[in-house]
Amino acid sequence: MEAGGTARFLAFDGRGRGRAVEVLGDLESADRVAVLVPGSDTTLDTYQRFRAGAVALRQRLLEAGHPRSAVVAWLGYDTPGTVSPTVLTADRADTAAAELGPFLDRLSRAAAPGARLSLLCHSYGSVVCARTATGPAVSDMALFGSPGTGAGSAAELPTGARIWAGRGGADWIGHVPHVRLGGVGFGSDPVDRAFGARPFAAGPGGHSDYLKPGTASLDSLARIVLGTDATAPTALEVPRV
Repeated sequence: MEAGGTARFLAFDGRGRGRAVEVLGDLESADRVAVLVPGSDTTLDTYQRFRAGAVALRQRLLEAGHPRSAVVAWLGYDTPGTVSPTVLTADRADTAAAELGPFLDRLSRAAAPGARLSLLCHSYGSVVCARTATGPAVSDMALFGSPGTGAGSAAELPTGARIWAGRGGADWIGHVPHVRLGGVGFGSDPVDRAFGARPFAAGPGGHSDYLKPGTASLDSLARIVLGTDATAPTALEVPRV
């Protein structure tokens, strides 16, 4: 967890399954801030896997010529188990959303004036993000590997951010039924055109591949953070700021 003495935690709690909020990059000078929200089975025991995605995104932003960027790995809630009744309902997501919203407000004040925040939400984390009321500092919300959000359309989400959705070609979650009955399940598929999200190129990867170096999905997510065109399958461009 010390990561060679370089880790900077905004919050840490080792009790139970554990919580950790780590920032990569200089938050105070950042005008682009990405907040990663993980899905099920992310705990302190599996934190290094989650952190690796944050490191890869930060590196991709640097490669794009944008050093004034920061990535926040937000393990700020008790994630459900992948094989458990809790992963089928929004109960954990509602509790997490009540903490994520105020955290984003504090984060926007800690970053550089006028910084644009992006929420990048994986799997069950997309349920959390979709239930989080966000302020004007959050410009974009990307849902990937999503089982659904509980909402019928992007317009129903409690945010003014642009909503993006992507799914890797080998992601098993595409075979999960998109239904909602009696509070179980999450309904409409975010990558369905009728949901109304902006599509982004996610490549052929699987459920755990979205933030791996060299993937189309990592390029797309970096574009979203930087505010460039995430729908184009070309190499990442450096934005003009």
